[in-house]
Amino acid sequence: MKLLKTAAVLAALALPVAASAQDSNTTDTTQTTTTTTEERGFDWGWLGLLGLAGLIPRRQEPVHTVHTTTNTTRR
Repeated sequence: MKLLKTAAVLAALALPVAASAQDSNTTDTTQTTTTTTEERGFDWGWLGLLGLAGLIPRRQEPVHTVHTTTNTTRR
């Protein structure tokens, strides 16, 4: 069940977020601003995705423990 919840959270985070704010401006002018940043060739999104993948619980092998007892009676 935890795996299903984790997969649902990852799927929700992976979906693009639609912009909810719309221009209330009724004029015909459009302004576009483009911002580029230099990340030195490393995509930080993959690091975050790996971090989220680390939160997925892994299946562990059951631990088998053997307990032995001895009963000794003294006379």
